[in-house]
Formats: sequence, structure tokens, C-alpha cells
Amino acid sequence: MIKVAVTGAAGRMGQRIISLVTEAEGTTVSGAIESPLHNAVGNDAGLGAGCGLLNVPISSVLEEALTPSEVLIDFTWPEVTMQNLAECVRLGKSMVVGTTGLNSQQRAEITKAAAQIPIVFAPNMSVGVNVCFKLLKDLAATLGDDFDVEIVELHHNMKKDSPSGTAVHMGEIVADALDRDYGEVANYHREGMCGERTQEEIGMQTIRGGDIVGEHTVYFIGMGERIELSHRAMSRDMFARGAIRAAKWLDGKEPGLYDMQDVLGLSE
Repeated sequence: MIKVAVTGAAGRMGQRIISLVTEAEGTTVSGAIESPLHNAVGNDAGLGAGCGLLNVPISSVLEEALTPSEVLIDFTWPEVTMQNLAECVRLGKSMVVGTTGLNSQQRAEITKAAAQIPIVFAPNMSVGVNVCFKLLKDLAATLGDDFDVEIVELHHNMKKDSPSGTAVHMGEIVADALDRDYGEVANYHREGMCGERTQEEIGMQTIRGGDIVGEHTVYFIGMGERIELSHRAMSRDMFARGAIRAAKWLDGKEPGLYDMQDVLGLSE
């Protein structure tokens, strides 16, 4: 039985992870963490998640939740993730990182930590999205430079980072397949007399509103034809299920930095 600790245990995502861990075969909730000022600290983690009494109190001290656990599933904020990462390294615990909005320095810290503990780090934990990542690479390589590429992503009005980490990764995959530098060809803004579209650029448009869980569409637009690859998230459960799958996959793995492509056997 794999013992899982969950961050943000009183939040929407954390509660769904806790509930689904109790349903998944071979996993159990062994720790739950929240910020010190949250009024849920001290409560049983299962009650808020709607899965009954688990005898796992929500703690504000990460070490308390990690000590009886084998792996931490972390969907928080970049700064909090870095603190959790350091504690996982200190205690020798595996980690699944679903946090988005990390900068290059923070990503480098994750890579450094992976030399000591096994980590699954992915911009999106959804199985379906990761299959799309694989398809995007093949599509872009086959279509080549004859098709313009535009990406549109939609999320709820509470999302703080923009564009989404998933959308950026999609752009990076396409750019890599076309032998382009994503940092140079990404175009996040068009307004006024901005000139004609270049052949190399990859357009990125962001929409925020309501309670949209997450939608991503990559357009390959050619002369007289268009291909659209879309993924629409219906609930947060798909992210939670993917993270749990990653946590189970990490069991017995050597230290290293892995992603969902590795978990799903899609890596080449």
C-alpha cells in the first residue's frame, strides 16, 4: 500500500485527490497539509473531502505529514512548492509536482533535487492531455513549415498564471518539432498595426472566465485546410487521477526527474 501525503488538503484540488486516493487500488492517505492559518487545520482530512473519517488530521507542519508517507502530491503555489521540495529532499520522500507558473530558477531547483529523490513533474497531469502532447509532436513534424500554428487556452477566472503551463508546453513541443526556439517565436500579444504574421511565430491567446476547468486547442492552419487538436477538461478529477497514477508509478523508482510521458510509457 503506497502512503500518500497531500498538500492543500482543504482546497478543491486537495480534497478531490484525498477522496480519489481512498478509492484507488493500492494507495492510502497518510498525511494532509494546509497553511497554518487555515481553519481546517486539526480536522480529519477525510471529512472535508467527503470520504468519511480517515484518522488523518490536517497538519500545518509538513514534516508531520511526510514522516509516515512515501510520496507527496503537491498542487500549490511556486514558492510553497519550493519549500515542500526542500523538505522532501531532507526526508528522502518522492514527489509528484502539479504546480504551474514556476519560473526557470524554480524549475532548475526541481531538476537539482531530482538527483536525490524521484520526482514526477509535469505541466498537466491529465492522461488525455499527455496523449495530446505526443500527437502534437507528430503533427508538427509531419506538417512542417507550411502550416501556421496558433494556440488558444481557456480557464476559470481565478487562475493566476497566464498563459497556462499546459499551453506553453504545447508551444514548446511544436517549436521543438519544427526546430524553432520557442522563446523567440512565441507571440502573446497582437494589437494595432502589428504587421503581417511571420511564418515562424506561434501565436498564444488566453481566455479567462467563469468556472472553465481548462480547455486547450492547437490550430494548424494551412492554405485551404485546418487541423484542430483540442482537449477539454470536464472536472478536476482528471488531474487528480493522473497525479495518483504518477504517485503509484514512482514506487521503487531511482532518483530522477520524470514526467507524465514516462508514467504513461510515451517517452521515446
